[in-house]
Amino acid sequence: MPTTESADNDQLFVLTAVLLTPGQFPSVLGDDYPEVCAGLGLEPYAEGYGLVLGQDGGGARWTVVTEDVSLVACAIAAWDCGMEYDLSPGEGSIVAALPGWPLALAVSAPGVPAPHDPERQEGEPAPLCPPDAEEWGPAQRRLGADEIALQWAVWREQVDGEVTFAEPGDEAHEGVRRVLKEARGYLAEPPPPGRVRSSFAAGEARTLRVDGPGWSMVARTDDIAFVLLDEEPGEVHPVGRGPELPGLLSSLDELAARPV
Repeated sequence: MPTTESADNDQLFVLTAVLLTPGQFPSVLGDDYPEVCAGLGLEPYAEGYGLVLGQDGGGARWTVVTEDVSLVACAIAAWDCGMEYDLSPGEGSIVAALPGWPLALAVSAPGVPAPHDPERQEGEPAPLCPPDAEEWGPAQRRLGADEIALQWAVWREQVDGEVTFAEPGDEAHEGVRRVLKEARGYLAEPPPPGRVRSSFAAGEARTLRVDGPGWSMVARTDDIAFVLLDEEPGEVHPVGRGPELPGLLSSLDELAARPV
């Protein structure tokens, strides 16, 4: 679990941290890296940032932005292994201390008041708050795609046997046709960083996450794809392999951003 510093309004109880890079960022916050950075008031530098979420000694929520991406990546890796790690970015690496949290947290620091937004001074920006993911929309659509990527085997088993859809899968569906056309367009005109991301999968395959205006696609380079659309709440459209999808996925993987 994250370690904390001694309580004092000028210090921070660290609750969690996330990476904000072209290849890895909280999908709920946007379709691509520049969009997420813009929402936080940050420049979309290629090196990326680490976001440290915590509370001050008075319990107020703060998001500390650091340029020390490696430090944050090491802390996250240690916590994932159940190890303690004192995440204390050096002052010289801190880009900003933003009021509020951009993500919803179910934890709080012990021994301080319950999490709350700091008192807003005149001229200061409104505190950060998580996107509304209660109703279907871009944030919920992206969270749905995250879940499919995380639980690929479960979702894949729901598709009966070998996929038998006509190429490319559910192409008879107008929304799916639009998604595939826009995804192919990325090959001719690369999209903003982070619209196409690639991560490890079983064997030599890669898991692709491709996003665009109003849609998300999750795919395995050795398998099928799933498409989610803003205009169809909760619907997931499988897209079969066929003769064209493998080449499209392979080409998207070549231009994809990768995690740190």
